[in-house]
Amino acid sequence: MKEAIDHLNRSDPVLAEIIGRVGEYRIEFREPDFETLVKSIIYQQLSGRVANVIFGRLAQAAGGKITPERVLKLRPSRMRTLGLSGQKIAYIRDLARRTRDGALAFEGLARLSDEEVIELLTEVKGIGVWTVHMFLIFALRRANVLPTGDLGIRAAIRKAYGLAELPTPAEMEAMAERWRPYCTVASWYLWRSLEPNANL
Repeated sequence: MKEAIDHLNRSDPVLAEIIGRVGEYRIEFREPDFETLVKSIIYQQLSGRVANVIFGRLAQAAGGKITPERVLKLRPSRMRTLGLSGQKIAYIRDLARRTRDGALAFEGLARLSDEEVIELLTEVKGIGVWTVHMFLIFALRRANVLPTGDLGIRAAIRKAYGLAELPTPAEMEAMAERWRPYCTVASWYLWRSLEPNANL
């Protein structure tokens, strides 16, 4: 990790200031499994607090551990009472079926490139590139992921670099050239620059 921090400090003075202010890199990883991806789906377009409550209810309804088999045993009407929208229920059930039937094997994801993981997971209903970027960063522990669709990252870049507007994905990619191959580390610091106590 020292190598990544040294590289970012050398290549970008703005990021170096953020690193100095935020302090030690302490990313919180999750397991690269079905439950983690279900959690990512639940968190889409919700505040962290609300999403956490709904995730907790689903885990309880599934007997403590969210597995494809346990999700598919729950009726959609029961899942709705937990606070899940009809859309998210459909997404989670599609993911559960694909995992149960072997179309998606979580054990094999670590051997795939970032691009291959994105291609495979975005085939699941309701899983877009942003969700896969989060999975690559927090579950598969990939070092060079730039989540161009993340509003928090875009807002942090606008604030840190004094931009008039939120940067476009293309502008972010150009800016991130100096961070490679450690875009994940840069992204974590950018998130923390806005939310020092975020659960990241």
